[in-house]
Amino acid sequence: MVAARNLIADPFRPSGMWRRTWPLGVLLLATACGAIDAGGTACTAIGTRTGVSVDVEHPGVVSGTIEVCWDDFCATPGLELYPSSRVVGTTCTGASPDDSCSARSEPTEGKHGFADLPQLPVKPVTATLKLLDQSGSALVDRNIALTPEMVYPNGPDCPAGGPQAGISVGADGSITER
Repeated sequence: MVAARNLIADPFRPSGMWRRTWPLGVLLLATACGAIDAGGTACTAIGTRTGVSVDVEHPGVVSGTIEVCWDDFCATPGLELYPSSRVVGTTCTGASPDDSCSARSEPTEGKHGFADLPQLPVKPVTATLKLLDQSGSALVDRNIALTPEMVYPNGPDCPAGGPQAGISVGADGSITER
C-alpha cells in the first residue's frame, strides 16, 4: 500500500518538468516587470543585444568573421549568418486596435547576423569583415570605421539598453555603416 500512496501526486509538491522549470518562470516574471519613470512613462525590463549587426546582399556568401578594435583592444566575436527574408504582402481586417493583420514573407538571397560584443564602447571603432564563399575563399575582406550608438528599446524616454553598430554589404561588395 505504501507504493500506491507514493504514486498519488501531491499538488503542492513540484515534480518532473515543473520542478526543473519553476525557477525559470519566477525569473521571467520578475524580469518582465518594468518601472515607471518620473514622467509616467512605462519602461519594461526588455534586454538589448550589444554588438554589431551584419546584413549581406552579396551572392555566394555562406560564412563570415568579424574583428572589432578600439584603443589597444580587439575582439573577434562569433558571427553566424542566417538566410534573410522580406515582407511581400500584408492584410488587415480593419483599422481598429482589436482588428488583426497578417504578413507574408519570402526568402531573399541575402544573409544577416549579429556579433555579440558586451564590451562595445560608444565611440568610434574599426571592424574587419571577412565574408567567405562555399570553398572558403574571401569574397569580401574589408575594414570599416563604425560609430556604435546607444539603443533605446522602450523609446527615448526610458533608459538605454546598450550600444550597437551595423554593417550593410551590397551585392557588388560595397560596404556601408548603418
